[in-house]
This record gives sequence, structure tokens and C-alpha cells, in this order.
Amino acid sequence: MEEGRVIGVGAEAVLILCTWLGLKAVKKIRIRKSYRHKVLDEDLRRERTILEARLMYEARRLGVPSPTLYDVDLDNYCIVMEYIEGPKLREVMSKLRTKELRAILSKLGYAVGILHANGIVHGDLTTSNVILKEGIPFLIDYGLGSFSYDTEERAIDLHILLRSLESTHYSLSKKAFKMFLKGYSNALGREILFNVLKKVKEIRRRGRYVKERA
Repeated sequence: MEEGRVIGVGAEAVLILCTWLGLKAVKKIRIRKSYRHKVLDEDLRRERTILEARLMYEARRLGVPSPTLYDVDLDNYCIVMEYIEGPKLREVMSKLRTKELRAILSKLGYAVGILHANGIVHGDLTTSNVILKEGIPFLIDYGLGSFSYDTEERAIDLHILLRSLESTHYSLSKKAFKMFLKGYSNALGREILFNVLKKVKEIRRRGRYVKERA
């Protein structure tokens, strides 16, 4: 392992390979935003670090496959977590057989349903934030997540996933989304599924309206 190697750079944080008590791990460090006032920036980074750690811990506690939280360093706005070995769903979706894809997406839908049923929204539910480890979809990057039971917040999660599927695997997107919804419905029930999908349609209509107006 190339300890100290940067494996990801996002708008909010840098991901670095490391070890923690001999275990392969990832260190996520929230970076300074020069356009924000220093005190405000520090407060925001600290709050987001605490929130992400709580979300990840709660997800694991609920049995949702997610990285194990190893350590939180608020002075350096840093989280150390388990390194999940495996490809991103985005990288392998088109190579999977229908049976495999159905099993994976149904499990993913069930996991997201469990999160939503317990007042957690992921915030960035894309196929790049799902890692497959031995056929199990692990949800990573809770950095934009929140605690909420709001139907619109749940719908935004599903809307983001659907857009992710359409942008990277358009030919599979409708079938894949239905597979996901099967597991999601099993976790939350048909009534909640109906209400969330109704809100997803609303969000998509709003998006089209904005594009047309532009």
C-alpha cells in the first residue's frame, strides 16, 4: 500500500490512504475555503466533520454496509475510516449479468430504505459512491448527508441516483432504477414509496422547467 497517497480530491475534502492500528484506512480531511471567513470556515468544517461521523456511525449501527469509523480529529477536521476494497458500482454496472445487477441494486435499495426509515439521507447517492465488496454494495461518502424524515429530502436521494444512472448507463437506467426500488419498497413499504416517487417526479419537472426557462 502506498501510504500517504492521495486517492481522491473533492470540492470539500481530500482522501488519503493511511493505516490505523495496522489496518488499511482512509483519512478524509476537510480543506480550507479561502473565500470564507476564517472563523466561519473552521466552524463549518468542524460541524460537517461531526455530522459525517455521526451519520456513518448510525448507518453501521443500523446494519447498512458502510465504512467503519476509526477516529475523528476535530482539530484537523479529519475522519479516519475503513478502506473498502472493491470497484465502484459505476465502473462495473455494464459488465454485470442481469441476475447479479438485480441482486446488487435490490440490496442497495434496501440499504437506502433502512437509512430513510431511520431519518438519514445520504445526500450524494451516485453510482460512484457505492463500492462493491464481495457482491455487497457499500455506501461511502456521507459528507453531504443529514438527519431528516422529510419526503423531499428522501426524494432528492432517489433523484440523484436516477440522474447518475441516466448519465452513465442510460440504456440500463430504467431497469436498474426499478431493481433499486424493489429493495427500497421492501424496507419502507409501498405507501412511502408512492409518496417519495411522487416527489421525485415533482423535482424532475422543476428541473425541466428551469432548463426551459434558461
